[in-house]
Amino acid sequence: MSLLGLARLIGRTGRVAELAPPAPEPLSGMPRVLRGSAQVRHVDAGSCNGCEIELGAAFGPVYDAERYGARLVASPRHADVVLVTGVVTHNMLEPLRRTVEATPRPRVVLAVGDCARNCGRFAGAYGVAGSASDAVDVDLEVPGCPPEPSAIVEALRQVTGK
Repeated sequence: MSLLGLARLIGRTGRVAELAPPAPEPLSGMPRVLRGSAQVRHVDAGSCNGCEIELGAAFGPVYDAERYGARLVASPRHADVVLVTGVVTHNMLEPLRRTVEATPRPRVVLAVGDCARNCGRFAGAYGVAGSASDAVDVDLEVPGCPPEPSAIVEALRQVTGK
């Protein structure tokens, strides 16, 4: 197909995208400062990487969490949201607490997946210190093993209000 033919095809087809779903109900107690956009620091506290795969899909081109104002950042000092996946292992207990403490207030801690919520399949294992809520105060939880990317995006939309 020539460049001119491609331009005509694009012109005939127009924009092909789904409309955004309606804005979710705001999270109760959500600081007004976080409305609109949120910088997200992800902490893998000891997961099997199932949640990370779904998290990658949530920020990928299909679900595109960034269009709702959520963006992954590398430093907790730049973050508004700490997203925790996996059970909290003994080795990750202190790093998780330090990451949350390094995140400026107001902040939101989001536990993603059954392991972060209640230890899931790994409850009682010798290397497990507990769930995310056992280590830090959790504001929002996303159930699932692993959770659907749409559920992760929906939780982030509750934070951003978009």
